[in-house]
Parts: sequence; C-alpha cells; structure tokens
Amino acid sequence: MSSCVSSIIGTGSYMPEKILTNDDLSKIVDTSDEWITSRTGIKERRIAAETEATSDITSEAPRRAMQSAGVTPEEIDLIVVATVTPDMAFPSTACFVQKKIGASNAVCFDISAACSGFLYALQVARHFLNAGSRATALVIGAEKLSTLVNWQDRNTCVLFGDGGGAVVIRASDEENAPGPVLSTVMGSDGNLVDLLKVPGGGSACPITPENVTSRPNTIHMEGREPFKHAVTRMCQASEKALETAGLTKADISLVIPHQANARIISAIADRLGLSEDKVFMNLDKYGNTSAATIPVALDEANRQGLLKRGDIILLVAFGGGFTWASSVVRW
Repeated sequence: MSSCVSSIIGTGSYMPEKILTNDDLSKIVDTSDEWITSRTGIKERRIAAETEATSDITSEAPRRAMQSAGVTPEEIDLIVVATVTPDMAFPSTACFVQKKIGASNAVCFDISAACSGFLYALQVARHFLNAGSRATALVIGAEKLSTLVNWQDRNTCVLFGDGGGAVVIRASDEENAPGPVLSTVMGSDGNLVDLLKVPGGGSACPITPENVTSRPNTIHMEGREPFKHAVTRMCQASEKALETAGLTKADISLVIPHQANARIISAIADRLGLSEDKVFMNLDKYGNTSAATIPVALDEANRQGLLKRGDIILLVAFGGGFTWASSVVRW
C-alpha cells in the first residue's frame, strides 16, 4: 500500500458511573462551586470505583469503538494505549486490554505523553498502518487520575477525573476513504518537566515509609505556568498541522481540544479566530481526564451527529513533559 492512508472508522468512550460535583469537593477541601467554575469551567467529574482499574475503563471504550466500526476483536492487529495511570509498571495496560476484549492477533504496548498521549498514540499507530505492517488498530486514551490526586490540594484535586476513549483506525488505499488522518504535528520540551509532574513512585523517587506522608506520588503543578505554555504551543501546533494538510483556519469545521481548562480553550479559539460554535467542550461534565479527553470528546461529538462527511476536524492537546500535539482529520 504505497499510497496508504489511515482512517478513523469507529469511536467509543466510557465514563465511570460515580459523579463528584464541585459541591461534593467543597466538603473535602476549602473550595466552592463558584470558585472552581469561574477558574476552570468544570462543574463535575467522574470517579472510577475502587474495583475498577485503568484496564477496565480502557476495555469498555474500545468495545464500543469496535461496535461503531463494525469490526471484530480478531481483526484488531495493533493496540496502543496512552495512559499515565497504568494498572501496574508492567505488563502494559494494552496487554490487559487485549486479554479482556479478546484481540488475540494484536501487538500491544503503552505510551506515556500525559495529556498529549492520545494524539501521540494516534501518530504511532498511523506509522504502523501506513508502512503496511498492520491493518487495523485500536488507539486508546484512558486514565484513572483519581489514584494520583492529592485530595487535600484544592488547586489540583478540582481539575481531574477518570475516563476512557478509543478509536478504530484502518489502513486504506482508497483515495476518498472516509475519516483519514491528514496530518499530525508533535513536540516536546524537556526543560519544562517540573511544571506538571508526579515526582514520586518511579525509580528517581520510590515511595518509602519515610516519604509516604508527603504524598510524592500525586500530581504537582506549578501555578499558571502550564497555562501560558499550553496556549502558545497548542496554537502553533494547530497552525502547523493545518499547513501540513494544505488547509487553513477557514477550513475548520470543528476543533476538539484537550479539556483542561475553559480559559485555555477560549484563548485558543480567540487566537485561531474561531467562534464558540466551532469548539467542542465537555469539560464541565468530566474535568481533565488527561489522555482520554480528546477521544471521549470525539466520540461524543460523533454520536451527537456534529460530525458530517467531509468535515475538517482539528484535534489539539498539551500535557506534562512538556508535550503538545495536533492532528487534522477529514471526517
């Protein structure tokens, strides 16, 4: 397939049942619905059950994506999971997913790029498909961030939630195949590693009896610094992805941005010169679910009938690392 393209042929998502509202959080930390909503746009978030691991969240979304695409588990020959909350250090969450959905023919692995993870995974899977070594892939973003949240830190605990989203992508040599990913732009800046991180729990800072009370295995964020870098990098990546696809801002039908903060999303829309009706948001319902935000939002937009054949969809994200990415899809 020398002229092979990779197309999104199905979407799916799964959100845990438990809803944690801003009023619920006000009973845990010194905060209020007004304080959270005015600063973030978040009203509530979903929290997975104690018995739900990330692989449980991760497995339901691809089942729905496969149903949407009309493919069987046996047809899947690649599974890439983007997550920073794996079930365990190893095996990969993707291997657990393979077992749970019965995708016995798949090659499986995880990637870690924080909130940019889904778009990174999408590009990795595209390379496999475009090279002709794989034909049909599941690309998944899923998180159980509630396990990394410090519920005593009001500046971060209000932001995050749990959930999972997935797409099925398939290689095609048809010139007008629906759903092709036209371009992807990615970037990283390791000089900004300290802006957003979970410092403990890895080889640099294992959890010990001596440090466990300081909660190093929870999310740490440096104030407003991530905000400034996020807006700049997401806009740059969006413009470059459009240019690479031979398109302009005027061609955009819908932007599906990473759902981190309503102010960030508004700033991006302003810089790209887009009206609110061209920007999809579900941040108020789910908060920031890291690698899951874009595939969950894409699935919701798809199932709500907001995506029409031929529409140009711009996906854009940023995350700890610092990482950023943008993809252009023709629906």
